[in-house]
Amino acid sequence: MKRKFTKSNKLLKKIGAKIPLASQTFSKSHLQYIQGCSPLFVTRAKGARVWDVDGNEYIDFISGLLPIILGYQYRVVDDAIKRQLKAGIIFSLSSPLEYELAQLLIKHIPCAEMVRFGKNGSDVTTGAVRLARAITSRDYIAVCGYHGWHDWYIGSTARNLGVPKSTRAMTHAFIYNNIDSLKRIFKKYKNKVAAVIMEPMNYVEPKDNFLRKVKEMTHKNGALLIFDEIITGFRYDLGGAQKLFGVMPDLATFGKSMANGMPISALVGRRKYMKKISDIFYSFTFGGEVLSIAAAIATIKEMEKKKVIDYIWRLGEYLQNNTNKLIKKHRLENVMWVAGKPCWQVFIISPTEKYTNLEIKSFLQQELLQRGFLWNGLHNMSFSHTRNDLDSLLKAYGQIFLKLRDLLDKNKLKENLKGKPIVNIFKLR
Repeated sequence: MKRKFTKSNKLLKKIGAKIPLASQTFSKSHLQYIQGCSPLFVTRAKGARVWDVDGNEYIDFISGLLPIILGYQYRVVDDAIKRQLKAGIIFSLSSPLEYELAQLLIKHIPCAEMVRFGKNGSDVTTGAVRLARAITSRDYIAVCGYHGWHDWYIGSTARNLGVPKSTRAMTHAFIYNNIDSLKRIFKKYKNKVAAVIMEPMNYVEPKDNFLRKVKEMTHKNGALLIFDEIITGFRYDLGGAQKLFGVMPDLATFGKSMANGMPISALVGRRKYMKKISDIFYSFTFGGEVLSIAAAIATIKEMEKKKVIDYIWRLGEYLQNNTNKLIKKHRLENVMWVAGKPCWQVFIISPTEKYTNLEIKSFLQQELLQRGFLWNGLHNMSFSHTRNDLDSLLKAYGQIFLKLRDLLDKNKLKENLKGKPIVNIFKLR
């Protein structure tokens, strides 16, 4: 275990003086890595591997925070980008490629009858909320999950600095698999709720027909149902979680894995609602940027051709099952567990009497980084991951879980942390 991070640590100070956080994304910043002994800047990536500024190589289980579904530098997608580059990046008028991509989305996504594009997930979730407010002439929003950085949502979280109180007052969270928590919102704000926006699934399975109950209650109260499928879309199914679970929302948002790393997202929905988008202001210069559109077309067609989603489910199931077996073997099932669907798995880590969940996560990350795995508590599967990659990770887990169990039993975990633990970006106090 000799990996060093000298250049990363020097760059953090240098870049941090010019760029707040030294990153454009909270989840890619130094806050999410154990301090002083982690890679913070990447120079290149290929397949399922990345290389940091110190020259260290890692098998990457973060996959760019999920956009990388096929793999880095995936030839079919990169070739499509290069071909389009010769014709142009952005034009003074719309491109027919927009229609081609829209048709692909309509082909696969059950609720998609019309389509508009964005660049980030926040663009389209905000567009969906504005559209729902325009259709219903109501202001309040019920939320369940994470829906981006814009005021209407982030104001309801601990990261609400800079969001007006009047905006914060209009968004209210309900609890997944707890239909009564949604019922209370509709009761308290009777005839005021424009939309229910939710992740159809995160790491917890819907129980007792929960998604259908949400849909029925939402429509009964005159609101629109929006599925935020930024993550679940193109991982659960080409038609998203709505296809997998058989529950069709009024509107839905897609992004992340849509173009294998190029910045694009989509707002889709039923025609009778989507046509109203012409009357609201949903418009930005780069919405029709064609390199990303060409990449999305190539990505979706490759996923169709190679049955990519079937592959990542099979590989993911192997990794998830065997990781949980190792957790049981080392008597750690009360400390952590790997939950979620095989295509996108989450480590659920619980605090002990002596240690916080972030201290435990930081130790796992520290040990995995030294063994050559880029890890942040998730298994973000890609088509470029191989069985050998997974077996290497499982071997590392076996070594680390054994060590972790011993340190927990002897109350010596903190002494074995090489730096300050990971920070919860939503907990400010």
